[in-house]
Amino acid sequence: MFIQTEATPNPATLKFLPGTEVMGSNGTANFVDAASASASPLALRLFDIDGVDGIFLGSDFVTVTKDDATDWDVLKPRVLAAVMDHFSQGGVVMTAAQDAASTEDDTDVVTQIKDLLETRVRPAVAQDGGDIVFRSFEDGILYLSMQGACSGCPSSTATLKNGIENMMKHYIPEVLEVRAAS
Repeated sequence: MFIQTEATPNPATLKFLPGTEVMGSNGTANFVDAASASASPLALRLFDIDGVDGIFLGSDFVTVTKDDATDWDVLKPRVLAAVMDHFSQGGVVMTAAQDAASTEDDTDVVTQIKDLLETRVRPAVAQDGGDIVFRSFEDGILYLSMQGACSGCPSSTATLKNGIENMMKHYIPEVLEVRAAS
């Protein structure tokens, strides 16, 4: 098994491409610590490595965020070995289904926002090893969460304000502002 790695705009995060499906069409999963990763044997395995600070699972990639004290020269071979072992042994990525966001009560505007995020924004953000998640839309303000490589990335604020906000305002006039959800 050959695993490719790609740099991301976030220097603390690397994207690992195992050449096989990770989450596939089952969405994404973001884990900020081992306690939150109980549903993912792969994420738990990666959190066992000293220096791993966050895990994001995409359709065909794994994004790993390191802590400030660890160097990629030390961490990268350990992560590569863990990912290779996991997939070579036929390990499952998730043991429990992720909670899907309810769409029953979505207004027309929220449906348009989610559609635009899904078709235009998420594919671009995924190329950088991350994801963007709808949190809420209240009084013209759209709240989004950046995940994976995009969480904590130096350019994430610019991405939200200059890229996503401008596009949302253009296509959906009801959107007055885009903010990072806290």
